[in-house]
Amino acid sequence: MKQKKGIFSKIYFALIMVFFYLPIIYVVFFSFNSSKSLTKFTGFSLKWYEAMFANRSIMEAIYYTVLCAVIATIVSTIVGTITAIGLSKNRRVIRELVTQVNNLPMLNPEIVTAIGLMLFFTSLRIKTGFMTMLLAHIAFCIPYVMLSVTPRLRQLDPNLSDAALDLGCTPWQAMTKVIIPQIKGSIVAGALVAFSMSFDDFVISMFTTGPGVSNISIYVYSNVKRVNPTINALSAIIVYVITIVLIIVNVVPMLRERKLKKEVLDA
Repeated sequence: MKQKKGIFSKIYFALIMVFFYLPIIYVVFFSFNSSKSLTKFTGFSLKWYEAMFANRSIMEAIYYTVLCAVIATIVSTIVGTITAIGLSKNRRVIRELVTQVNNLPMLNPEIVTAIGLMLFFTSLRIKTGFMTMLLAHIAFCIPYVMLSVTPRLRQLDPNLSDAALDLGCTPWQAMTKVIIPQIKGSIVAGALVAFSMSFDDFVISMFTTGPGVSNISIYVYSNVKRVNPTINALSAIIVYVITIVLIIVNVVPMLRERKLKKEVLDA
């Protein structure tokens, strides 16, 4: 009986993997198709990649997407980390209140957040464009950074910063040389989540951007209703970049750990 359950669980897991990854493989495969067909592979070609790089609208969408994601990640990581550290030293009532408010953007449907931000910018008579989209991305990325950093801060010894101050550190040194190194992994995880959330956001970007400014998701949405193989090439490149980043993030620490172990054994 247990053996049958084990077989069924493996089949179920395999079907889930196929469901998730087959569309990605399909897109990457047909990005090399020599024709516009999305059902019949007529031959290997890189012309859709060449067409993508020659398309000014796609290049602008990539530029705005990457620029917005990088700036939003940097700002939200700094603000979210400092806020989480400050809250960890505050009273429990204030900490719980701010935590509940911080969870609202994540619990709310994106459409509600998007409409709220749009109305906010409109009420202040701020012209929508890249800056409004960037501010919106920073606003919804900060909670994810705080959500990543806060649990790690709770695991630290509450007297750690006091001990650093007693030993002669300034408050800035205590934070940068004692606290932050202890939560570095959580900060990196929060930054990665913020980058991914900003990079692939569509709903909030759609409501807060202006004429002439669109990211990849908006561009894909506006062109997906007609056959456009360059979108396959664009999607494939995103898959390549994400795969390379994931390999680097996972392999580099592993190689560093092996190197340290080897140095310890040699010593």
